[in-house]
Amino acid sequence: LTHHEFFTLAYLIQHPGWVFSKEQIYEEVYGDILPIYVDNTIHCLVYSLRKKLEANSKYIQTVRGVEYKFVIPEE
Repeated sequence: LTHHEFFTLAYLIQHPGWVFSKEQIYEEVYGDILPIYVDNTIHCLVYSLRKKLEANSKYIQTVRGVEYKFVIPEE
């Protein structure tokens, strides 16, 4: 994982079930002013994380109208 992917995943894992906006994730991971393209930045970051997690990508879910959350699936 890249530095930003790791910290994004760690942030989501620390708060399972919480839903975070792209802006909240960006501020936590990058720690600076929001760029104009924050939506694309976080979308690409989450896409890359899901791709690297492959079968376990079900852990990061998209919540329509809010954005992303980490869930622990019940099996």
